[in-house]
Formats: sequence, structure tokens, C-alpha cells
Amino acid sequence: MASLNVGNLGEYLREQRRNAQLSLRQLADAAGVSNPYLSQIERGLRKPSAEVLQQVAKALRISAETLYVRAGILDAERDREEVETRAVILADPTLNERQKQVLLQIYESFRKENGFGIAEPAADEDVQGARRDAQDAQGAQQTEGVRTGIRAVRDTGTDGPGPRTDDGSDAGPQQTAS
Repeated sequence: MASLNVGNLGEYLREQRRNAQLSLRQLADAAGVSNPYLSQIERGLRKPSAEVLQQVAKALRISAETLYVRAGILDAERDREEVETRAVILADPTLNERQKQVLLQIYESFRKENGFGIAEPAADEDVQGARRDAQDAQGAQQTEGVRTGIRAVRDTGTDGPGPRTDDGSDAGPQQTAS
């Protein structure tokens, strides 16, 4: 079972909360957890579940994977590059939320294509829960991200493959009226 470094996690959460200019009460409300519980997490007295970490990450608008690594749920060495890449994308102020999600979607698809899909953490309940939470969040965003990416390509006027017949084969060039 992975040992949790809850003190380091608490300090990091406090720093992120202050950077976001949120009070403890505001963050607790936004994350859907009690004020005393969040205070205990920040002081290193409580070990939050992967679900709570995901809720807090969402409220702080930071990567849940970063919190999983800080909590010791994911292996920091093995996942560092992926987590850092995701964190940089999510922290980029020049991108809107839709663009960030589409970019993360593309990044993950390239990683999977190259045999580096989502890292396999150790098999204890918290780790498996964290993995399921991350995959659920990714899956929920995937459908909309792909649709958005397709719309973005269409909007650029890029020539893609032509129309298809019912069996999926190319229908050939389109005839235009003269």
C-alpha cells in the first residue's frame, strides 16, 4: 500500500488555495467538503480519498493527478513527466478551458499510440480509486473534446477526406454547379 505524505499535501493545498485567493471556507464549499475536514487535510491530520482530492483539484482548477502524486497515491518518478506536462497545459493562461481539454485529449491519444497510456499505479484501494477517477474524468471530457476538435478543424476550412457512402467508402469528388 502506498504511504501517504499528507503533511506535504496539506502544505501544497494551502499554498494553492492562497494563490487562488480563496478562504478555507470558500474552498470547502466549492469542493463540497466540510470546512473542518479541509482544515485537517491542510494541517496533515487527515488522509483524503482520491474522490475528495479530485473535488478539491476541480475547485482549485489544478490537476487532480498532481494532488494524487503529492498524496503518494501515484508514483511520482514514473508519472512526473506526464503530470508536469498536464499541469503546464492546465496552467497556461493563454488557453481557454475548451482548448486545454482538447490539447490534453490529443496529448493522451499520442501517449497511448506510442505505448505510454495512463500509468499503472500500485494495486491498493486508494490508488485504484484515483485511477478510476482520472479515467472517468478523462472519459467524460473525451467525447466533447473530440467533437470540439472536429468542429475546430471544420471551421478552419481544412480539406479533409470527402464524403462517404453508407458502407464507409469514399464517395468521390463533389460536383459543383457551374
